[in-house]
Amino acid sequence: MNIRAVRVEDLAGMQDCNLHNLPENYTMKYYLYHALSWPSLSYVAEDHNGRIVGYILAKMEEVDEQEGQPASNHVPHGHVTSISVMRSYRRLGLAKKLMLQSQEAMSSIYRAAFVSLHVRKSNRAALSLYRDTLGFTVKNIEEKYYADGEDAYAMQLTFEH
Repeated sequence: MNIRAVRVEDLAGMQDCNLHNLPENYTMKYYLYHALSWPSLSYVAEDHNGRIVGYILAKMEEVDEQEGQPASNHVPHGHVTSISVMRSYRRLGLAKKLMLQSQEAMSSIYRAAFVSLHVRKSNRAALSLYRDTLGFTVKNIEEKYYADGEDAYAMQLTFEH
């Protein structure tokens, strides 16, 4: 297994991984936007044949995305847009490695104060990874966050600089 920064030629493999595993799907333009805007924050896991078997899609939050906050109050922070690992490659620690790579880049390159993400309330495996393994805390419950009406936990991990 190899974890490395995303390249433009990886985007189709990332999208394939997403379509196989997650109900929230994105256009190729959205993957490209992340890869070009924040190239150091998104990573892929590839098997020994170079096939993409997992990815993390992440970004830095823009000033205008911090609702109700004047630009002077902007706190730089990262956000995990999407993370997925193919079923046959789960329980190998790939999601944890992908998260840690992205978090390190957010903290060291962008001086992010924290990272945020959303997770389905029903996704016990992901919740365990974020809360128990990585140390995230639940900041809020966002009702009907997902298109199918499921609630999301809004989670956050503060970085220590």
